[in-house]
Amino acid sequence: MRIAAGATVGALQAALPLDPLENRILLCHALGLSRVGLITQSHRALDAAEAAALGALVARRLAGEPIAYIVGRREFFGLDLRVTDAVLIPRPDTELLVELALERLAPGAALLDMGTGSGAIAIAVGHTRPDARVSALDASEAALAVARANAAAHAVPVRFLHSDWFGALAGERFDMIVANPPYIASGDVHLSEGDLRFEPMAALTDHADGLAALRSIVAGAAAHLEAGAWLLLEHGYDQAAQVRALLAAHGYSEVQSWRDLSAIERVSGGIRV
Repeated sequence: MRIAAGATVGALQAALPLDPLENRILLCHALGLSRVGLITQSHRALDAAEAAALGALVARRLAGEPIAYIVGRREFFGLDLRVTDAVLIPRPDTELLVELALERLAPGAALLDMGTGSGAIAIAVGHTRPDARVSALDASEAALAVARANAAAHAVPVRFLHSDWFGALAGERFDMIVANPPYIASGDVHLSEGDLRFEPMAALTDHADGLAALRSIVAGAAAHLEAGAWLLLEHGYDQAAQVRALLAAHGYSEVQSWRDLSAIERVSGGIRV
C-alpha cells in the first residue's frame, strides 16, 4: 500500500484501512512510538522512508498476515513474547491451561510442557512460580529457538528438549504434564481461514482426526507422571467428551473439563492413580 510522505500520525490513525487497534499497533511498530506517543506526536509528519515502511506493513496485513507475525510480538499471561512463523501465536484461551496448572502445582514441583512452541505456557508458569522446575519439549528446532529466546528475555530457567513427544525423556517422571498439542482435524475448513493460513501446519493439525496427538499423550503420560500428578490438555471446542473418555480409559481419576472465557470446554484433565 502506498502512503504519501508528509502524512501525519494523527491523520493516518483515521485513514489506514484496518481495524483502529491494528492501525495503532502498526503505526507504533513502524515509527517506534508508544501508545502515548501516538497522542503526543499526532502532528508528526512521516518522511519518505517511514511512509514506505508503514505502507509495506499495512500491505502485509491486508494480505491476511497476522499482526503478531508482522510485529514479531504477542502478549501472553502478562508477558511480552517473541513470535515467528515457526510457532503458533499464543492465544488468550490457552491462559486457562496456565491458570489450572498454577492452581494444582505443588511447591518445588517438576512440570513438563509438551509441544511448547513459543514457550508461552512453560515460561508463564516458571515466571509466576520461580520454585517450579519447568521442562519443555518440541519436535521443531526452529520453535525451540524462539522458546529459548523468550525464556532468556524473561530470565525464566526452563530446560528445553528436542523431542517428538516422549522420545527424549528416558524414563523421567514429573509432578505435572501440560500440553496444547495439534488438535484440528485434517481438512478442517478453519485451516484455510484467517490467521491459521500463516501458522505452522504441524502445530495445528495431526493430519488425522484431530485426536491422534491427544491419544499419544494420554497413552504415554502415565509412564512419566508421579502418582497423584495431573495431566492437563488443551483441545478443540468439540473434543472435551472424547478427551475425558480417553483419560478415563487410561485409568485417570477426577477426570473433568474446564471452560474458557467463551464458555467452551477448552481444557480437560485427570490425576494419575
